[in-house]
Amino acid sequence: MTALPEVVVPRIAGDRIVLRAFESTDADAVLDASTDRSITAVTTVPATNDPDLAAEWIARQHERARTGSGYSFAIQSADECVGQIGLWLRELHEGRATIGYWIRPSRRRRGYALDALHTLSDWAWSLPNLHRLQLHIDPANRASCRTAERAGYEREGLLRSWQEIAEERRDMLVYSMIRSR
Repeated sequence: MTALPEVVVPRIAGDRIVLRAFESTDADAVLDASTDRSITAVTTVPATNDPDLAAEWIARQHERARTGSGYSFAIQSADECVGQIGLWLRELHEGRATIGYWIRPSRRRRGYALDALHTLSDWAWSLPNLHRLQLHIDPANRASCRTAERAGYEREGLLRSWQEIAEERRDMLVYSMIRSR
């Protein structure tokens, strides 16, 4: 497979949030997220509440842009990082990209995920040759399913035994948004 070109993580303003590159000061958000098994089981967030591991995780987010594999954004509200949202480009050559997101446990139920998903989805359509955005959501994560639907994503179906989560094969729901013609 051909290497993807380096990407630059832009700063994108939403209604109540800003999407931006991660900074070293965002380690507190990563440490908060590391306490939630529902985040650490499906992402690369370390499962240990360790400042050094949080700093390494932030460095890896910058590496994703350098290698062209995708955009990893800190979700900022006011003066703090409340979560992460990423646009993964591994299938861009096929016209599709995948979005994933998490909100730190102490900042949930405030609409940050919905605003971030709206903001990133709208911006993503500026990428050339992108025709499909998709989400893979654990069926047990009802809040994320509601967020996807409220953001305009349509549930397409169930991908059986799609992903290993916590050392167990799990089904995932697939949601999509198609570029308007």
